[in-house]
Amino acid sequence: MARITFLGTGGGRFATIYQARATGGIYFEDGRNLHVDPGPGALVRMRSVGIDPVTTDAILISHCHPDHYLDAEILIEAMTEGGTRRQGILLGSQSVIEGNGDFGPAISDYHLAKPKVVKVMHPFNKVSIKPYEISATPSAHSDTSSVGFRILTTAGLVSYVSDTQLVEQVIKAHRNCRVMIACVTRPLGQRIPHHLSTEDAGYLIEKVKPELAVITHFGMRLIQENPETQAKWIEERSGVKTVAARDFMMLDLRKDSVAVTDRIKKPGK
Repeated sequence: MARITFLGTGGGRFATIYQARATGGIYFEDGRNLHVDPGPGALVRMRSVGIDPVTTDAILISHCHPDHYLDAEILIEAMTEGGTRRQGILLGSQSVIEGNGDFGPAISDYHLAKPKVVKVMHPFNKVSIKPYEISATPSAHSDTSSVGFRILTTAGLVSYVSDTQLVEQVIKAHRNCRVMIACVTRPLGQRIPHHLSTEDAGYLIEKVKPELAVITHFGMRLIQENPETQAKWIEERSGVKTVAARDFMMLDLRKDSVAVTDRIKKPGK
């Protein structure tokens, strides 16, 4: 069984600034542990639900905007046991690891020297972190080196569509996934460049046809318009069961089922 925990479902400038939703990213547990896009507060959110950051095996960062990477350095320190062991894997866009002129780098040279493997991910690059197989996917974002990820787990393929405009290459890259997790920043009728709106997500999910779609990374306006209402519109448009993620929501992904539950916060956290 693969378990996926949403350590935050907020995104964009003002939802992040005001912490209208948490912004801790997404955590995969399936024999080994992956942390995807650990934004502001990721470490605190992990501790509040009893996830030990030292047990993380890999950190994946889609692009160089702070709502996706801000806690990465402290989590690299956790993954490497305070920097005392050269272990773990860091995968990130060119902007995150090297900088691309407009953005980054997001990670200092000091922290880049700590993991055992550091790799710049370009679209269609693949990395094996058994039992996972991870592929980078194209993205059309203001950070032009931005990527998404396809993560093959023991219970099937999970697509993570990070911030992007809706373009054909993104649709093609995410076909044949079992679960799609899509960053949807803007609600119906309020599209902006470089991000998915509810309409865009409906079209994307209709074309890809996953078993389950989960929308997350909500901007302030989408939060105000009610994520559940946006998910219902997408489900009616696409014909695909669509869930609006909640902070600390979990997916228990088995070969024959997907259960949606909530991860219990620890007392006093």
